[in-house]
Amino acid sequence: MAERSSALDRFYSVIPAGGVGSRLWPLSRADAPKFLHDLTGSGQTLLRATWERLAPISGPDRVMVVTGRAHRAAVESQVPELTDPNVVLESEPKDSTAAIGLAAAILRRREPDVIIGSFAADHVIHEPAKFRSAVEQAVIAADAGYIATIGITPNEPAVGFGYIHCGEALAIEGAPDALRVESFVEKPDLETARRYVGEGHHLWNAGMFIARADRLLEEIGATQPELLAGLEELAEAWDDPARRGPVVDRVWPTLVKIAIDYSVAEPAAEAGRLAVIPGRFGWDDVGDFASIAKLHSAGRPANLAILGEHARVLSDSASGIVISTTDRIISLIGVQDIVVVDTPDALLVTTSEHAQRVKSVVDALKLSGRDGVL
Repeated sequence: MAERSSALDRFYSVIPAGGVGSRLWPLSRADAPKFLHDLTGSGQTLLRATWERLAPISGPDRVMVVTGRAHRAAVESQVPELTDPNVVLESEPKDSTAAIGLAAAILRRREPDVIIGSFAADHVIHEPAKFRSAVEQAVIAADAGYIATIGITPNEPAVGFGYIHCGEALAIEGAPDALRVESFVEKPDLETARRYVGEGHHLWNAGMFIARADRLLEEIGATQPELLAGLEELAEAWDDPARRGPVVDRVWPTLVKIAIDYSVAEPAAEAGRLAVIPGRFGWDDVGDFASIAKLHSAGRPANLAILGEHARVLSDSASGIVISTTDRIISLIGVQDIVVVDTPDALLVTTSEHAQRVKSVVDALKLSGRDGVL
């Protein structure tokens, strides 16, 4: 038990708060990405809910947020408890390896034996006690030298997630549920996803990674040595305000963009160095409007969910979801599984079935040069 307490005492939560969430356009924009919205109707943004989930585990003074420069004010408004040393600003998006790796490099210089856990700012998690239990086990596995992740038990053959192929139990004291990861699997087709769920040996990849900072950086260096060198140079200057700006301006644009799944998780799995803790809590990455509608349906297929402080909706025999940031009256009659997103400068109308295709609208707007609404 003493070893368990020691590992948790060295734990630091990292929240990468980036990405636009293009499948949630026009609600999610470059200047107001999805983690800054309340998509659950709880009165909290996803970022705030993430903070309140993690702060009791690591301690409120041991939570770092990595976000874009443009979002600093909004992030600090949502989480006023954040201290300046725990806000890491990216000058431009460079994907998850750079964001998480920089946090690891900075924290290792401050605390050489730190264990970090990276948890996205825009996920919805139910049953916080079960989540905490999984995190604590992952911290123990990380302290044993593994790169650890938390996989989600599938409840349907989803094709929008990557899958984790689980192997044998690792028999780590204090982490009884830890399993060796055989491999990471890319997003499968429906037939393959059905087979994975039926076999019972696969979990969804939720992008949660827990590791000793030195081990995480070692894995990055093994596959991306130039990226590691850049991160170390940034970290060396980070806590010196006079040096930070010039070094960031020079080094950050040179960093390669690569997801941590490819730079760390897949190679670690191939080498037998990746552990997974099955997460038995409710989880959703609210990746599109269909998933938001599902969150609010509560098993009632005829339900019409309405989000928006001043939303004015009239409905008759309608189901789906309406999200409104205007005071316009929206009337729905006899439509099922509808998705309506009403903002002052853009209106989206689709169905839950086609919600994943919203990203193609964003791509078309980019190609046509109409970036003003993105």
